[in-house]
Amino acid sequence: MKALIVGGILSLTLAVPGSANAVSLLTLADGTFGEIALTPNDDESSSMLNLPFAVNFYGNVFNNFYVNNNGNITFQSPLSEFTPSSFPISEQPMIAPYWADVDTRCDGCGNVYVGAPNSNTTIVTWNNVGYYSEHADKTNNFQLVLRNQQNGDFDVEFRYDRLEWTTGDASNGNNGLGGTPAQAGFDAGDNVNYFTLPGSFTSDILDIANNTNVVNGDPGFWSFSIRNGLTPGATPSNPLLPVVVDGSFVFDFNVQPEQPIFIDPEVAVGYDYEVTSGPNIASVLLPTNLGDGIYDLYLWENTEYVFAAALTAGIEYFFEPGGVSRFRILGIEVSAGLDPNNPQAFVTGLTFVGAGAVSLTQTPLVSQVPLPASGLLMFSGLLAVGSMKRSRSARSAG
Repeated sequence: MKALIVGGILSLTLAVPGSANAVSLLTLADGTFGEIALTPNDDESSSMLNLPFAVNFYGNVFNNFYVNNNGNITFQSPLSEFTPSSFPISEQPMIAPYWADVDTRCDGCGNVYVGAPNSNTTIVTWNNVGYYSEHADKTNNFQLVLRNQQNGDFDVEFRYDRLEWTTGDASNGNNGLGGTPAQAGFDAGDNVNYFTLPGSFTSDILDIANNTNVVNGDPGFWSFSIRNGLTPGATPSNPLLPVVVDGSFVFDFNVQPEQPIFIDPEVAVGYDYEVTSGPNIASVLLPTNLGDGIYDLYLWENTEYVFAAALTAGIEYFFEPGGVSRFRILGIEVSAGLDPNNPQAFVTGLTFVGAGAVSLTQTPLVSQVPLPASGLLMFSGLLAVGSMKRSRSARSAG
């Protein structure tokens, strides 16, 4: 049974006005982005380029890649498509920091570069690129970084210094907006496995320049670890990073029936889980080796949560046929001593009643007040975003 692990190091969506504190793009020691990979063009690709290290991407090992003008790299062949297609796409393994109709023929537009500051780092930069057809009134400045972690493992960084446009004219855009907006993420090329960044195919894709999935990372900095050929979410040791919106952990992912999903942010003393779109939750599996191993399950009834059952750690609990869209877990003892700085302290397994894209929130409950009439505990308050910041800074090249 294939597992998707969601969580790991707590990641934050931190809204910032404009891009005043946006992440900087990496440069080589000489201050440049490296060599020009593509001279001014529309829809062209580089020749096959060598990677200084092998990468294992969804089980396929690659030593070469193509840089495509339209905001992505591919491993099997060049890609000229200017309007992004929804992942998954068959037979085209791709890493796309910003797949949209880039046009660098405009006056004042920059170029696309490839650089290698060392033998373990490759950088691809789309520097101040315009959009089709030859528009430079809005430009985007972003970067893809591949970092060797040995034996085929590697890290991927998306760095967005500035995003102003989403769509080219031929993708039904108007003044760089509307139409079919950009898509960002990964695609295995097997027509099954993929991951997209929040906001893809909507005007909200511009927000990735103002957000981060790295704790205390600069706005516009996104980091993903590829381990044993698998992108984040495939193993407990490499979970998918959530974002935080209004005090809740927000997960967006794809599921298949009976596929376990594990979500793993930092913990408090309880959590509310809610599917905001997608199939209902079919079952829950709660972690062992934590306190007395007994948790309290509450189900939503009309206007409030009502106690439903005591759950034992490590034993999968199935909801009624049709599943539930929301539930609450309480009973995480304070005496268990969960360190809120430990990002892998509480792993929850979920299965779903059907296939499809799921948007799930997990809201931490952090204070407790006894209810005299029932002896139960009522938890209130949401963990403030400011209190969830953790000490991990963006890495520099070198």
